[in-house]
Amino acid sequence: MKLNKIFQIFVPTEQKFFPLFNQNAEYIVKAAVLLNQMLMTNDPTRVEGFHKNIKEYEHLADNVTHQIFEELNTTFITPFDRDDIQKLASTMDDVIDYINGAAQKIKLYKPKRFPKQFVDLSDLIVQATREIQVAINELKNLKDPQKIKKSCIRINEIENLADDVFHFGITDFFENQLDAIELIKEKDILSTLEKATDRAEDVSDVIKTIIVKLA
Repeated sequence: MKLNKIFQIFVPTEQKFFPLFNQNAEYIVKAAVLLNQMLMTNDPTRVEGFHKNIKEYEHLADNVTHQIFEELNTTFITPFDRDDIQKLASTMDDVIDYINGAAQKIKLYKPKRFPKQFVDLSDLIVQATREIQVAINELKNLKDPQKIKKSCIRINEIENLADDVFHFGITDFFENQLDAIELIKEKDILSTLEKATDRAEDVSDVIKTIIVKLA
């Protein structure tokens, strides 16, 4: 039996990590929803406003992530492996970083259009982040991990769908976008959107590892 598990038998584990992870999951969902809304408007003024709000959530999430690391350095008994806490915090931070990165590129590049693939990927990002939120909220209840497993499976399915949207989108852009500069912009934005779903799958993988270790 691992030393951490032996200690957990006699010493209560510190539960303060769960509210912090829940808070970050909420920020990620809110940023994803704003990104989706951004891609449904062609008003440059509104695009900038959406990015400002997304950036605020990204900043709030950064603060929570730093707090998780600080708590990790001062906590003796953790609810699950310290390395997994660090990986979970980092991968969640990556998701909102890519959401913010996509929004920032949209604001800076000012593409002439928002292709359907942008909206489709942002829809999938919203779905993936909501599944992350479900899984994170259930982490404190590992006696019945079925709900977590279901969300992790769904995140993997969403990532596969995002891959399809990305590849079909790239094909469509090269076949139909005649403006080379706009092609470069659209390809870069699409790639950043797709990477957000990749990072969501990374979160799912960390959560699955935690479940296996605590089984």
